[in-house]
Amino acid sequence: MELSATNPRKNIATLKQFAGYFLKLGYSGFGGPVALVTYIYRDLVERRKWITEEEYNEGMALAQLSPGPLAAQLGIYLGYIHYGIRGATLTILAFIAPSFFMVLLLGIAYKLFGGLPWMQAIFYGISSAVVGIILASAIKLTLKSIGKFTLESFRMKWLLWLIFLISLVFTFYFPAQGPILYLIAGLTYMAIKSPPKWMRNMKTNLVLLGGIGFWQFETGTLWKIAYFFSNAGAFVFGSGLAIVPFLHAGVVIQHNWLNEQQFLDAVAIAMITPGPLIMTVGFIGYLVAGFPGAVVAAVATFLPCYLITIITAPFFRKLASNPSIKIFVEGITASILGSLFAAAILISIRSIGDIQSGVIAICSFLLLYNFKKLKEPYIILGAALIGLLLKM
Repeated sequence: MELSATNPRKNIATLKQFAGYFLKLGYSGFGGPVALVTYIYRDLVERRKWITEEEYNEGMALAQLSPGPLAAQLGIYLGYIHYGIRGATLTILAFIAPSFFMVLLLGIAYKLFGGLPWMQAIFYGISSAVVGIILASAIKLTLKSIGKFTLESFRMKWLLWLIFLISLVFTFYFPAQGPILYLIAGLTYMAIKSPPKWMRNMKTNLVLLGGIGFWQFETGTLWKIAYFFSNAGAFVFGSGLAIVPFLHAGVVIQHNWLNEQQFLDAVAIAMITPGPLIMTVGFIGYLVAGFPGAVVAAVATFLPCYLITIITAPFFRKLASNPSIKIFVEGITASILGSLFAAAILISIRSIGDIQSGVIAICSFLLLYNFKKLKEPYIILGAALIGLLLKM
């Protein structure tokens, strides 16, 4: 790729240095996807000048147009354009390895000590805080992606808000139908706002929808894990907690792999460890099927975004400028946000068992929503201490 004449890359990093940076980011980068991509810009564009601003913006555009974790996709893209497939592969492995092994160790500790009173007290406070954090994140993501909760916004973006509302209600009553719902929302919004040629020619293509129903096959727990988490990686747009409704529907309701308490604990584990928040899948996989389950869940989740990024990277500019693709992603995002609200409501109903846990959840929500610089790990640690004080 040619470098921008207005923003030349002054320093050239070796692949070892590049992968080493993402390894460090994987074990020291707290704050979720937005914070992680900010660190990448600060370190690689402004300070080290290993990549140009143009390359960074291109990577961000591709990451936002495709499913999967934002920071991971950005890293894959940057690794690919500078070092090819080997660079993309080493970058993603270096980035996710630290958080994977951290959640694996925490999963081992959770299984060993989860029944002890002090551990139960800690997760009593943590799980209550997570409920408030999910709700606060849902509101923030909606404000950013759709708009403010005002009459003007409802009037200007009525179709997106309608998709949001339908998805909220549908997910509340039928929580296991995430991928189908997201695809229908994206295709509907695209057909109305910016239909591509195949839609304008009235040749309705139902291949995407028809393929979903017969992918599933029963050959053991690991195959079920691989199938479910590959769907999570392939169909969920938006980073961070956007994957929560999909995971909750499948892990708790559809497959009954975890109960509500365990699921909230899994989300909390991801929040208190560095690296991508989506690595909660490794913790879930370990609880379901030990180390093999953790590996399969992590690989299945990250493989789709890896393949999508390296396949589309060579011609992404044409893809990014396609208005139908942008509209499709907007429709899916609105549907996912509605599902996230529904998941927050469902989790609240099923996990808040007393006044004390309700107060912790409300306080966590208010703190995160009103103090932008306050990070989730601090709230989680504070809730853990409160849990110990209340239950010990």
